[in-house]
Amino acid sequence: MITEHQQRVRDRYLAAPVMPAPAPWQPVMDRTTTIGGLLGIGFAVHPDTGHDLVMVVSQDGHGLFDAVTGEKIARDRHPDPATGVPDAHPDLACPGLGPVAGTEIRIAGLFGGGLHLTTPDGWTLDVVSPDWPQDRVILSVDGGANDGAAGGTWWHVFHSNRSTLRAAGFSPSGLTLAVATSSDLTLWTRPRFPIDD
Repeated sequence: MITEHQQRVRDRYLAAPVMPAPAPWQPVMDRTTTIGGLLGIGFAVHPDTGHDLVMVVSQDGHGLFDAVTGEKIARDRHPDPATGVPDAHPDLACPGLGPVAGTEIRIAGLFGGGLHLTTPDGWTLDVVSPDWPQDRVILSVDGGANDGAAGGTWWHVFHSNRSTLRAAGFSPSGLTLAVATSSDLTLWTRPRFPIDD
């Protein structure tokens, strides 16, 4: 039995349509990249450009994407079986590839782990399931309270009604928002924000 308050919260999420993320967030490329058998994702930083990178681990190998442009910049179709999935490493990590080869990248997804759920300047991400097993990704600026109508201080930006949610969260820089399901990767990016010294 759920309380009256819990029912109101559930109804609020069920009534919220999927909507674009608010400014300054922008979808990357066509917004969704199809990746069959996706197991998890992790973040790194390009040593030359400073762009956030997203490493994808799937049943078909590893891929590395520039989170600003959406470009696939490295691919390994046959990673070492001993390190090719994150559960082979105590930190749920896989070896980087391309410009981040030689580094370990922590992967969040099917085997556990997690991504950042807040940014340094106050954005919050929640995953809610008012109609489980479908998950909804909620982006907010109200600390995750998600009060009022959608589109005010919170936005329903993704609904995993086709595939199983693997991971959702921000890059450590707070400039990239990623949602990974068992079949695709969706990215949003925003410009650098000023940091008070």
